[in-house]
Amino acid sequence: MAELLPIKAWRYSKELGEQLEKLTAPLFDVVSSKQRELLYQNPLNSIHLSVPEGENGHLKAKNLLKKWKTTGILEQDDVPGIYVYYQYFRLPGEKEERCRKGFIAQIKATPWEENKILRHENTLVSAVHDRVDLLRATEIQASPTHGLYEDENQELAPWMDQAMEQPLYELEDYQGVREVLARITDSRIISKFLSVLSDKIVILADGHHRLEAALEYRKERETMQVLSPWKATDYHLMYLTNVVGNHLEILPTHRLYYGESLAKEVFFGALESWFEIRTIGEAAELATYTFQKKHTFGLIWEDAAYVIKFRKEKIDQVATALPEVLRQLDLVLLHDVLFDKLLGISPEQQRTTTVLTYERNFSRCVQEVHSKKAKFAIITREIDLNQVLEVCNSGYLLPQKSTYFYPKAVGGMLFATVNQEEFEYDYAQFFS
Repeated sequence: MAELLPIKAWRYSKELGEQLEKLTAPLFDVVSSKQRELLYQNPLNSIHLSVPEGENGHLKAKNLLKKWKTTGILEQDDVPGIYVYYQYFRLPGEKEERCRKGFIAQIKATPWEENKILRHENTLVSAVHDRVDLLRATEIQASPTHGLYEDENQELAPWMDQAMEQPLYELEDYQGVREVLARITDSRIISKFLSVLSDKIVILADGHHRLEAALEYRKERETMQVLSPWKATDYHLMYLTNVVGNHLEILPTHRLYYGESLAKEVFFGALESWFEIRTIGEAAELATYTFQKKHTFGLIWEDAAYVIKFRKEKIDQVATALPEVLRQLDLVLLHDVLFDKLLGISPEQQRTTTVLTYERNFSRCVQEVHSKKAKFAIITREIDLNQVLEVCNSGYLLPQKSTYFYPKAVGGMLFATVNQEEFEYDYAQFFS
């Protein structure tokens, strides 16, 4: 099952670590263009390694990383560790603070067909290629993906809580989330982490593009001979959280359509054959709409907003090649009916097209439509965690950008190398 190792991490120097709040960055697939512009202004921000600027950005990141290592901006830990990572947050309207508890380690990036790591959604092809280029050039992982495991006994919780009594870093991130990181170096405790996960299947919650890139890079380096039984390019940086006794929130990701001009009468006429359409007024009305019934979505078109509800008598015509567990899901239905059947964008084209984009921020959806950049926006509701687990176990995949686990991990608190010389260590002591 899951094969873990502690991380011999690269981190900002002790002096810079005291201002880590200014050096961390959102993950590459959620950082907005405005956020990028602001973060790029800081020459030491980790975004220069995770989402490098301009053409040939991966080569710029390679050169910058070399400079940061040689000048002491980044320093590598002498010994590997498990990094305990707690995120304290509130959802809108809440007063009580929640805490999502987990830890960061290295996991062997095994091919999907081995079923040691399960995925639940498709990827965007261009994003995977970008991540492979960056990994190939820098040999560094600047942000962890997010994996879930199930441990009813919560065996690791006492060790994590104990480590949190002496945190390395505590900061507030771009989401307003309080991020706290601690480190465990005791080999006996690390062994317990590796042992507990050794019989677990890991479900990938977030980071499908980065893990797929890691798998591609591992495949490229298969012929590389190393003397150590632990090969750097086999491993991947991951934040792992227990689905038991934890705060795992999934927020919706909306859809924006930027295709050629559509005649309203034609589009709404086709839409009405599949959905009941109800006008509800201005787009702002959708911001607080609860979407309690399944197969119901918001539609923003020009300066008006609608609720569209799928006609249940047509469910037998939806995604007929898929099992019932998927056909009943909102996003599967949406992508099959609206984007494939009505707009003619096949599932494969949906992974590569630029006319369909994904946006978590409701206000930005409204802006894009009202400014006439986007033709329309589809407002979705969140998917349930149990549905994600069912999809993973089915062996099928959801459409890309189906889940948004909140809060997101941040990049820049630590970096994991896939350079064999930097990775080398006697990891055997953690398995004795």
